[in-house]
Amino acid sequence: MALIVLIILGASLGWLGSILGRTEAPGSILRQIAIGVAAALVAGLVMNTGSLLGGLSVIALGSASVTAIALLLIYHFAVERRSDAEA
Repeated sequence: MALIVLIILGASLGWLGSILGRTEAPGSILRQIAIGVAAALVAGLVMNTGSLLGGLSVIALGSASVTAIALLLIYHFAVERRSDAEA
């Protein structure tokens, strides 16, 4: 159950990040969803004592959210810097 919750959480945060970042390219939107899912899964696995098949602790859920948001912010700043350098 925890695995499904973390995948949905990461995908939702990635999609929300693409909306807030005003991303228009379809590939970029999918990339942000993948970043959100990967970050949520890794943080949830680490904070949930290595198990994603049982229950999910509140600490694991919070750390998954914070980690996904942080990685999405880093991604947006990197893309913005790269687009400024090309211009």
